[in-house]
Amino acid sequence: MTDPTRVLIIDDHPLFRRGLSQLLELARSFALVGEAASGQEGIELARRLDPDLILLDLNMTGMSGVETLSTLRDLGIESRIILVTVSNAPEDLVAAIRAGADGYILKDNEPDEMLALIDAAMHGRTAISPELTSLLATALREERIVEQRSQVALTERETAILKYLAAGMSNKLIARELDIMEGTVKVHIRNLLKKLKFRSRVEAAVWAVANGLS
Repeated sequence: MTDPTRVLIIDDHPLFRRGLSQLLELARSFALVGEAASGQEGIELARRLDPDLILLDLNMTGMSGVETLSTLRDLGIESRIILVTVSNAPEDLVAAIRAGADGYILKDNEPDEMLALIDAAMHGRTAISPELTSLLATALREERIVEQRSQVALTERETAILKYLAAGMSNKLIARELDIMEGTVKVHIRNLLKKLKFRSRVEAAVWAVANGLS
């Protein structure tokens, strides 16, 4: 039997933390290991607990969700991190993905849809509320750096992997398709993200779709 995904919730609204924890309990494939009411408390718990997944509120008093996310990534926290928020503003979405988020889910999503998106993130796929995907694609397409990215020389293997990312495939599936080790896929992804100046696979996947690489 597969071990449950260990989850840390960081949100300054007690009622939402309770509702989200109850939702995770119903799914049975998740195990809540900690709750934090602030970004700083969440960072401390993340370093101590090393969860598989962090569900992080965007608009918190004091340290914001994006600031918390950036600090977690700077500290080398490799947990999957999903922003769970009420904001559908393009600038918030782009800031979160740019800071290294693995997903961005609206709090008013239906419970089943929210769980499906969380599960997608844990399997290396894009986890963005459907109505926001086009907003992110448009924002990335309009950036000045787009022209620079189109001139970046990716290897044939990196290009193939980027297309698989755009298709929403996990590292394991990509490795199977290319008949290479999963660790090798991770190295290629790290290299292409660096070349294209992306901080997350989600950002790269959405950009690839927007530019016809899917």
